[in-house]
Amino acid sequence: MNRIRFVCGLAVILAVQTAISRAADEQPATGKKVLVYTRNHVTNGKGYVHDNIKASVEAIQLMGRENGFAVDVSDDPKVFTTENLKQYKALIFSNSNNEAFENDEQREAFKKYIQSGGGYVGIHSATGSERKWAYYQAVAGAKFKRHPKQQPFKIRVVDPKHPATRHLPAEFIWGPDECYYHENFNKGIKPLLVVDPATLDDPKKDEYPGQLFGDAMPLAWYQTYDGGRQFYTALGHNIPQYKDPRFTRHILGGILWAMGEEPYPVAEPQAASQPAP
Repeated sequence: MNRIRFVCGLAVILAVQTAISRAADEQPATGKKVLVYTRNHVTNGKGYVHDNIKASVEAIQLMGRENGFAVDVSDDPKVFTTENLKQYKALIFSNSNNEAFENDEQREAFKKYIQSGGGYVGIHSATGSERKWAYYQAVAGAKFKRHPKQQPFKIRVVDPKHPATRHLPAEFIWGPDECYYHENFNKGIKPLLVVDPATLDDPKKDEYPGQLFGDAMPLAWYQTYDGGRQFYTALGHNIPQYKDPRFTRHILGGILWAMGEEPYPVAEPQAASQPAP
């Protein structure tokens, strides 16, 4: 019986190790590490998978080399165990989509990680992950609803002091990109970038978002929720954007903030009473 338990335990360890793909280049020996998670769950051939994932991973790996943190990459939900997640300063859901996890044990490991002070970063379609789990939506800050056709649009910076936005001008034209509409917003988010929906070319914008956000619909935000630190940006649909220094510095500032690696404005902590477990 002990031998069976040993073999089973060894199999689990090997599965987790296999699930994690380390960056090919030498990793910084700082003990600071993030996990870039890219799962796109496709069922019966249905489910959109972004072609920007490789570019986003390479951009974050470069950030790690230049800023002293190691980067693990995976699209396998088996990495979500309480013990395995302890090694990471932040979990970066980069263009993930649909079900991020296979079972409730993995969801519980994610929840415990956040509650223990772990950082979360969501990029672009990350708000399309776990569309039926209210807790994940609260951590991400909102749930993806839809987007109009790709187009350039004017973005306004509403918090120029945050490390994710301090390098940006007060207003700038971005795109073409997908301008995401969200719903189920966590009340605790602190907007960083906003757009005026009235300026978008979208024949359905009167249906949603209508006047819900006035001239300041959030596109990027941060928060402290349920013990953790979270940053999200809706930008980044297209591959070339992951070489645009405006965007890469935006992501890097969010990662460092989520990791707690530089001074940052402290958002008022939010209780975990809003979403269902």
